Amino acid sequence: MFYIILMYMFVFIIGICIGSFLNVCIYRIPREESIAYPPSHCTSCGHRLGVKDLVPIFSYLFLKKRCRYCSDEISSRYALIELAVGIIFLLISLKYGFSLETLKYTTLMSIMFVIALIDLETMEVYFKITFFGAVCGVIFLVIEGVTKGYSLNNYLYYLLGAVFPALIITVIILLTKGMGWGDVEIIFVSGLFLGFKLSFLMIFISFIIGAVISIFLLWSKRKGRKDPIPFGPFIALGTFFAILMGDSIINLYISHYINMI
Repeated sequence: MFYIILMYMFVFIIGICIGSFLNVCIYRIPREESIAYPPSHCTSCGHRLGVKDLVPIFSYLFLKKRCRYCSDEISSRYALIELAVGIIFLLISLKYGFSLETLKYTTLMSIMFVIALIDLETMEVYFKITFFGAVCGVIFLVIEGVTKGYSLNNYLYYLLGAVFPALIITVIILLTKGMGWGDVEIIFVSGLFLGFKLSFLMIFISFIIGAVISIFLLWSKRKGRKDPIPFGPFIALGTFFAILMGDSIINLYISHYINMI
C-alpha cells in the first residue's frame, strides 16, 4: 500500500512539473516566442530564474507570491495551473493505473489544457499545437496497435472517432457559423485519442457544458448575445469527463436501454 501511495505521489509531482512547462507554452505560444529559449525568466524584470525559483507551486508559496529579484507580484494563475495539471494526472492514473492508457490520456489532456487556456485568452487555436496533438495521437495509435495486436477495424475505430465528430462540427460551422474552424482541429485531435464511442460522448458533454456556462454568462451579463465565447475550453472539459467517466456513462445508457426493451 505504501508503495502504491508513493507511486501516485510521483504521478502528481510529474503532473505539477508538466504543468510548469505548460505555463511556458501558454504564455509564449500566442506571443510567437520559443518555448525552449530563452530560459525561464521573470516577465517583469527579465531576470533569469534559478532552480530554487522554479519548483512548481512551492516556489510560489515560499517567495510569498513575489519575484525574488524585483519583488513584482507573481500571478496565482501559474501555481493554479500547476496544481490543476497535477490533479488531472492523478485522477487519470487512479482511473487507468500505471498503464499506456494513463500516458496517452495525460498527454492528451496536457495538449487540451494548453489549447483551452490559449483559446480562452486569445480566441485563437494554433495549428502548431493541434498538429502536434494529431502526431501524438497517431504515435499512440501505432504503439497500441503493436502492443495490443490491432486489426484494421481497430485502427478505423480511432480514425472514425476523429473524422466523424470533426465533420459534425464542420456542418455546424457551415450552417450556423456559430463555431470556429479551430474547433474542428481540436475535436479531431481529441477524437483520435478517444476513439469512436467516447468522441461522440465528448461532443455531447462539451455542448452541455457550453450551453450551461453560456447561459450563465448571458444571465450574469458578463457576455452579450453577440459576444463570442471560445468553445475550446468546453471541448477540453468534455474530453476530460469522457476519459474519466465515458465508459461508465455509455454502459449505464446501454443497460438502461436494454431494460426498457
